[in-house]
Amino acid sequence: MTTETIISIFLGIGLAASVGFRVFVPLFALSLASFFNVWELNESWVWISSLTAVITLGVATLVEIFAYYIPYIDNVLDSIAIPLAAIAGTAVMVSTVADLSPAITWALAIIAGGGTAAAVAGSSGATRLVSTATTGGIANPVVSTIETGTSIVMSVFSIFIPVIAFIFVIIILYVIFRLYKKIRPSQP
Repeated sequence: MTTETIISIFLGIGLAASVGFRVFVPLFALSLASFFNVWELNESWVWISSLTAVITLGVATLVEIFAYYIPYIDNVLDSIAIPLAAIAGTAVMVSTVADLSPAITWALAIIAGGGTAAAVAGSSGATRLVSTATTGGIANPVVSTIETGTSIVMSVFSIFIPVIAFIFVIIILYVIFRLYKKIRPSQP
C-alpha cells in the first residue's frame, strides 16, 4: 500500500466523520478542493469538481446549516441524518480512496466511511435530543453551531492535513464510545 493510498484513506475517514455532523459541508469542501485541483478524485467522481456541483452543493450546505437553527426542523433533520450520513460517508470514502481494488474500496467505504459517519451522526442526534429535553430547545442553536464548526474544521483538516484529521476522528470516536459506556444502562 502506497503513501498516497494511506493518505487518501485518512482523507475519506476524516470527511466521513465530518459528514456525521453536517451532510453537505464535507461534500461541498470536497467539491471545492477538486474544483481548485487541491485533491484529485477517482475517475467516476470527477463530476463533483464541476461548477454545477460546486454551486449545487454550496446552496445545499447553506440550506442545511440554516435549517438546523429552526426549532423542530433541527430535530426532523436529525431523524433523517443517520441514513443520509451513512450514504454520504460511504460516498466520500469511495470518491477519495486511491489505488485499491473496487471490492476493497467499497468494503472500506461502507465500513469505515459509512460506519464512521453513522456513529458521529447518531451521537450528534442524541446530543440534540438531550439538549431539547433538558433546555426545551434553547441550547439547540449552540449545539448546531458547535456541530457546524466541527464539520467545517474537520473538512478543512481532512483536505489539507489528512493525518491530523484521522487522529481527530480517533479522538471523536473514543469520546463517543466513552459517553456511550457512561450513559448505557448497566446489564444485570
